Amino acid sequence: MKTRKVARIGMLMALAMILSYVESLFPAFVTIPGVRIGLANLAVIFALYTLGFGEAFAISLLRVVLSSLLFGTVLSLAYSAAGAVLSIIVMSLLKRTRLFGVAAVSVCGAVSHNLGQIGVACLILNAKGLLYYIPVLVISGIASGLIIGLTASVLLNRIGSGQEGIEDGRQ
Repeated sequence: MKTRKVARIGMLMALAMILSYVESLFPAFVTIPGVRIGLANLAVIFALYTLGFGEAFAISLLRVVLSSLLFGTVLSLAYSAAGAVLSIIVMSLLKRTRLFGVAAVSVCGAVSHNLGQIGVACLILNAKGLLYYIPVLVISGIASGLIIGLTASVLLNRIGSGQEGIEDGRQ
């Protein structure tokens, strides 16, 4: 691995951890449990577009594990890991089609993250009633995914990724 790539992975991992910590300090910005902006996903999306799937997957999963150990619980690890894995897979597949811009990929990633979490919660807690919570999580996923996606798009354009196509949002 080239030194520049290793340095970028390290910086994005550190950024993801810092953003996770900062977000853990905020009280819930709404009274709905489980609704968060997902600030750390800025680093994951940036990694997906500048480094690729493998590196973004590693950053996402490592961030989830470390954040859960530092700021969460074993259950939060299970929920977050399921959401993170589903999210990065969905985002990678959508990005690969070149049909969607960064913001749309982010929205789909946020919604799939929430669906992955609710799926694992239903399995662990054996509570199918949690499925009624899906509309709330889809709406919050759309809102937070849009915020993170638009921010990531601006960062990709301003900082640069070394890839063509970012400017038009198709890569």
